[in-house]
Amino acid sequence: MSDFFLFKYGWEILSHTGEHLFLVGISIGIATLVGIPLGILITRQPKFSQPILGIANIMQTIPSLALFGFLISVPPPIGGIGDTPAIVALTLYSLLPIIRNTYVGINGVDPAIREVGRGMGMTDRQLLFQVEIPLAIGVILAGVRVATVIAIGVATIAAAIGAGGLGVFVFRGIAVVNNQLILAGAVPAAVMAVLADFAIGWLEYLLTPTGTRKKEK
Repeated sequence: MSDFFLFKYGWEILSHTGEHLFLVGISIGIATLVGIPLGILITRQPKFSQPILGIANIMQTIPSLALFGFLISVPPPIGGIGDTPAIVALTLYSLLPIIRNTYVGINGVDPAIREVGRGMGMTDRQLLFQVEIPLAIGVILAGVRVATVIAIGVATIAAAIGAGGLGVFVFRGIAVVNNQLILAGAVPAAVMAVLADFAIGWLEYLLTPTGTRKKEK
């Protein structure tokens, strides 16, 4: 039992979990701050929807290891080795679900509700912040939820460019063919993803207007 990986690498797992959470938290924060305004923009300016969603789609299809490797050759502050290029890569991977869900959520608001708002004299800004976003918040948070789970998984690759995280165990385990080392990185990352999914899903449920919950199910 003393050889069980959670006991054997306990403090090291905690340290790398902290690094992993830092990378994911900063990346999702930036992606949310960028993605939601872009999603709102393309609901107001539909001509930009295809280019913006197209670029986000391309970012999502690039193999993660290739993107991390490419960023090594990019000059600082964007590229190089360490946390910064890892955060850049994770942010790029997280944009698509946030932009798309913001776009879909706002466009999915019942047109009749918009007309009622306009009939009450609301400006476009008031309509957006007081009607559309509150009604679309569940869909928007679902995009953040998906982006977070993706980022937690992809962040394991960040160890390849010196950014730390739970991927350190995975790469070490592969190098020496040690399953316990691989599990020491893979299991905490999987648990983190499940907990993040549950937490954001619960927040999504709480913030979704009661009348729209059945429709989203």
